[in-house]
Amino acid sequence: MNAHYDVVIVGGAVIGSAVAYYLTANPDFTGSVLVVERDPTYARASTALSSSSIRTQFSNPINVKISQYGSEVIRAFAEMMEVDGDKPDLNFHPGGYLFLARTEDQVQILKDNHAAQTACGADVVLWDRDALADAFPHLRVDDIRLASYGRSGEGWFNNTGLMYGFRNKARAQGATFVTDEVTAIRRDGARVNAVTLASGAVIGAGTVVNASGPRAALTARMAGLDIPVEPRKRTLFVFDCARTPEGSATVNNGRLPLMIDPTGVFCRPEGKFFLSGCPPLEDPAADWDDFEPRYEEFEEIIWPALAERSEGFEAIKVVNQWAGHYAFNTLDHNLVVGAHPEVDNFLFANGFSGHGLQQGPATGRGISELIIYGGFRTLDLTEVGFERIIAGRPFLERAVI
Repeated sequence: MNAHYDVVIVGGAVIGSAVAYYLTANPDFTGSVLVVERDPTYARASTALSSSSIRTQFSNPINVKISQYGSEVIRAFAEMMEVDGDKPDLNFHPGGYLFLARTEDQVQILKDNHAAQTACGADVVLWDRDALADAFPHLRVDDIRLASYGRSGEGWFNNTGLMYGFRNKARAQGATFVTDEVTAIRRDGARVNAVTLASGAVIGAGTVVNASGPRAALTARMAGLDIPVEPRKRTLFVFDCARTPEGSATVNNGRLPLMIDPTGVFCRPEGKFFLSGCPPLEDPAADWDDFEPRYEEFEEIIWPALAERSEGFEAIKVVNQWAGHYAFNTLDHNLVVGAHPEVDNFLFANGFSGHGLQQGPATGRGISELIIYGGFRTLDLTEVGFERIIAGRPFLERAVI
């Protein structure tokens, strides 16, 4: 390991690895890259504990476009990330997302979101109750007034496969990955210039990228900066059905989508099982090391909602559960990508609020462009820059699951 790197990335999960990949893949970048990851098992990384899905059904055009690019990368991933003949397969399942609305407010949100999505070219349709019942006959839809369904560009995939694909390709292209922890960041006025590692090493840095997920605020504070990102716990449950409705759809070759019930409960097929979760009734900041599942959410929130929605979900049994952390942006539930205006070589790639996996490709590309060119060259991410954080000006994303 060198004593100085042109770019030091704090955090080596999907965001940090994507930044490393896009930097080292660009012939206009001739510098050195160090990625510092505290946990090489990634056992508690948001990447590894996520529901591994991608959708274009957002309320903001920039988030739609971010996911459209993510979908392109997923489709081309095996070729893009080939190393020594190994082509990583993300096992993408194009199941789509299905949002259900039963109140006037929910209906209006779906309509507004749909306008933004289709303006970006997203393949999303709005269905009335009859069209919904025809497509997914297992659902009870008497209370549903409108549905929004993604016909393509949405689904789920191998979460760690995406991360390791970026990581392995970045290493093959010259990036250095080290198992260590950044414990201090040295700042001289308007510039950061070095990081100190738990091992005692002091590494000079031309640019520092904060890609530390739910710990983003801890990393920022080392540089004397603040970002409103905190860990919020989300529990996922895998359940078995006595009579599975998978295969009963009249669209998409019988595949069921990732369904978001009006209650906020969601579920999707997961092999022969289903994966499900819900927004918690109370959502305080979690302790950094608290990964204990909220077991009661299944019996109290998820099962009642699903049993009401489908006869196929009346007799179900939990076979696994785990908790992960959202890197939750408390200002506006949206990603923060860009430099701090007062410290222009400290870059944020944080606050994804549960969407980091699908937004990793566009974020990695965008951060690399800022470092190499001093500005965005492909997708303009200025709207989700840090300036709004300082101004306290929310750029809200309404479609948060």
